[in-house]
This record gives sequence, structure tokens and C-alpha cells, in this order.
Amino acid sequence: MKDYEIYSLKKVNLQSGESLPDAFLAYKTYGTLNADKSNVIVYPTWFAGQHTDNEWLIGRGKALDPEHYFIIVPNMLGNGLSSSPSNTPPPYDKANFPLITIYDNVRFQHQLVTEKFGITKIALVVGWSLGAIQTFQWGASYPEIIERIVPFGGVAKTRPHAQVVFEGLIAALQADSKWNGGFYTEQPKNGLSAMGRAYAPWGFSQSYYLEQLYQSEGFTTLKEYLEDYWDQVFFTFDANDLVAMLRTGINGDISMNPKYNGNFEQALRSITARALVMPGSTDLFFPPEDNAYEIEHMPNAVFHPIDSKWGHCFGIGQNEQDSIQIDKLIKKFLLEELQEGQ
Repeated sequence: MKDYEIYSLKKVNLQSGESLPDAFLAYKTYGTLNADKSNVIVYPTWFAGQHTDNEWLIGRGKALDPEHYFIIVPNMLGNGLSSSPSNTPPPYDKANFPLITIYDNVRFQHQLVTEKFGITKIALVVGWSLGAIQTFQWGASYPEIIERIVPFGGVAKTRPHAQVVFEGLIAALQADSKWNGGFYTEQPKNGLSAMGRAYAPWGFSQSYYLEQLYQSEGFTTLKEYLEDYWDQVFFTFDANDLVAMLRTGINGDISMNPKYNGNFEQALRSITARALVMPGSTDLFFPPEDNAYEIEHMPNAVFHPIDSKWGHCFGIGQNEQDSIQIDKLIKKFLLEELQEGQ
């Protein structure tokens, strides 16, 4: 049984100039919307993530407490639940699926929030990785309705180095002979395994591997870790869906839209919401210096790196110490107790 709902977008015009008929968002809500609709949190998903992957930060007593907040988790397009290459009818299916940008995702999420629920104010938008880029986009696109944002483990603009890494992941997948230009008859499993191996050194830090921290997850040796975990990590996803999400990440830039016309600094200055920006200290995809530049141009931002050896993956709830720290900081931020440098 599905544990999520579907919001029909009908025919949508995309930033790329293409259109997508019968588009839809899959979403799940947690908690109850209060009478004045002031307790709303939006928590977008990330690359190769679905709403259930966000649940580590949701729960009684946590920062995102359903007893106090109405939490909306929209699945990003391309993730297999919202409109994706794998669930879209021809002729827009498989490799014919159009490019979806971060701007597109947030525009459709805004439609869900405002038209489905009649919400006019959002207490918090929060997200990790590509969810963080969506969080920045919310702040830039709709500053008048956002009170706070918490992007962690992600940036407002994908830098060239991360773009190259993402292209490398795609190339590893597409090297499988079964890829067939995206029109495969069965999932290219060798390519999916290769994507996992290509992701592995970027997802975690050098210290994570040097200190064999994967042993805390039950893997005795590096070989066992690579073969039993990373060789299979993307098997639950359709290959075209993964490529679609990576293309979204490659084109991530909150200023590349009609509102800002590529003026990145102007887009950052427009984020008037109070912002808590939390990079991972050893993140190789989105290093802290990227966020450090961004907050210089944001009028109400607090910069708080998370000291972690888990690299980019500090923000997925696997390491308890990181999870506790992230949750604690968001709680303080929601209570307006966090001060610069604290």
C-alpha cells in the first residue's frame, strides 16, 4: 500500500521550454495543520531519496515534531514517485523524459502548498543535498512567505567540480552495454553497480575510509563494504530516474530563472528569511567554502559547519552523533536561540 498522496499538476511548462502532460507530485504529510496554518514545514527529498528517507529527522521530540508542526515532504521529480522517466507514459518516458530543474521542482511544490492546502506562510524549509538546493530556491523564489530556511549538506549553486563528479556518475552507469541509450529492456545492473563505486569515494570522506568507520555499519573489510553495500546501493532505483535527478543537480542554480537571469549574488541577497546554513566539514561534493561565499551575500544567515568524518553523507541519519547535532541545532533555530558563532 502507498503511504503517500498524489497531487496532479496536469500539463506543466518546464524551464527548459519543454512541457510535460499529466505531471504529478508524490508527497507525504506528518502532523496536523493548525487553524491559522502557521505551523508548516516543507522538507524536500534529495538525489536517490524518497520521503521515507527524510523520516530520520521527523518524530516526537525531534526538531520536526508532528505534534507541533505540519510537515510536508514533496518527492522531487525524477525520484520514481513523482513524475519520472520510469512512470511517465510515452513519448515522455525513459530517455525522452525532459530536463527538470530545481526551479521547476520548487515552483510545483509551491503550487502544492498554496493551492492544495491554502498555505500562505511557511515556518521552515529544510533539506539536505539536492534538498538543500531546493531549500535555497524556496528562499529566493518566495521570500515573502518563508520565515526560516535550513539547507544542510548542499549549496545554492552546483559548482563545476560537483558537476564533473555528477557527469562521472552518469558516465559510469551509461557504460553498461544494456544501457542502450536509455531505452533498455532490463535494468543495467553493471552500470548501477559502477555508479555506486563511483559515488563511494565522494559520498564519504578520506578519514571515513582511513579510520574504517564503515565497520560501525557492520562491514568488516573495505572489500566487503564496497561489494555488499556500494555495488547494490542504486539497485532499488530505475537507471533513467537516477540520470534525471543528476541532471537536475548538474543544472542546480537558484539564479538561473526569469526572476534573476543568472545574477547569483542578487538571488542570494533576496533570501530574506532567517537562514541556518550547515555544511559538512569534510563534504567533497559541496565543501564548506561554497556555503561560506553564499552567506556573505545573504542578509540573515548563520554559518554553522558540522564537524563530521562522514563526508557528504553526514546528513542522511546514519551516524547518530551527526544526527543528534543536526536535530539539536534545528531545534534551537526554530526557537530563535541560535546566535552567530554559537
